[in-house]
Amino acid sequence: MMGKDTMLLAVVDDDEDVRVALTRLVSSAGFAVETFASGAAFLRSIEDHEPDCLVLDLHMPEMSGFDVQGSLGLAHAAVPVVVLTGHDRPESRARALQLGAKAYLCKPVNDIALLAAIDAAIVGQSI
Repeated sequence: MMGKDTMLLAVVDDDEDVRVALTRLVSSAGFAVETFASGAAFLRSIEDHEPDCLVLDLHMPEMSGFDVQGSLGLAHAAVPVVVLTGHDRPESRARALQLGAKAYLCKPVNDIALLAAIDAAIVGQSI
């Protein structure tokens, strides 16, 4: 059972190596972590409990990060999103931020930059 001071971070990425690496990083920073290989799996879980922050890959099969952002909608609008992508394009950045992402970072992501983005997203700041 998590303590009330432990923040829950959800990681959605179709690449298992990325999920493992991100889990190690954010766990070392004191977060509890749940990982999901697809946006659909994450969206099913959010009906039971909301994470304090979502780290979301944009480019995944079947359901993209944009689809996940759109599906969060008003019911889960309070969940801050940090977007990660290996395919940085100006239109992707603009769309992710328009859909409410607090940060947009490119893979391979700098550990310190990612942790700073997560911390900022949780306190309600965009970077």
